[in-house]
Amino acid sequence: MKTLKCDLCEATAQGETFEQWMQALMPHYMEAHRDVMNDPSKTKEDQQKWMVENKARFEAVQIQ
Repeated sequence: MKTLKCDLCEATAQGETFEQWMQALMPHYMEAHRDVMNDPSKTKEDQQKWMVENKARFEAVQIQ
């Protein structure tokens, strides 16, 4: 199981896979970073960039 911080704050989420981590992080993101989630200026390209960057962060974490 990997533990990784939110990309915007100090909150953490855990997951065996990137997809599990992302699902665990979603409730936090929806509550604490609602403005980011609802930002109409964000594009599909922004979403894809977020996925690539955060998957790389997740993959770099050593299992504790």
